Amino acid sequence: MSPYAINFHAYWDSYFSRLDNSMKKRVMKKILQLQQDIQARHLKKGLDFYVSEMGQYRLIYKINESAKTKTLYFVGTHKEYEKWLGL
Repeated sequence: MSPYAINFHAYWDSYFSRLDNSMKKRVMKKILQLQQDIQARHLKKGLDFYVSEMGQYRLIYKINESAKTKTLYFVGTHKEYEKWLGL
């Protein structure tokens, strides 16, 4: 059994559906890794989000340790990620 359950925020599909098929496969591989207890890097600005990088793409999620869940919020290019953050 995996240590973390993966949940998806309501807007996740709008970001994921824009990716091409090869990137979708890379993202799915990363999601499988996120089920494990791997090192996570906080987003800048002290937000309660974490980021995983896949080349020029970013995957943004929150971790709920008490519920052992990770909720995915965003996936996209670095430029789209900055826009999502409001930079």
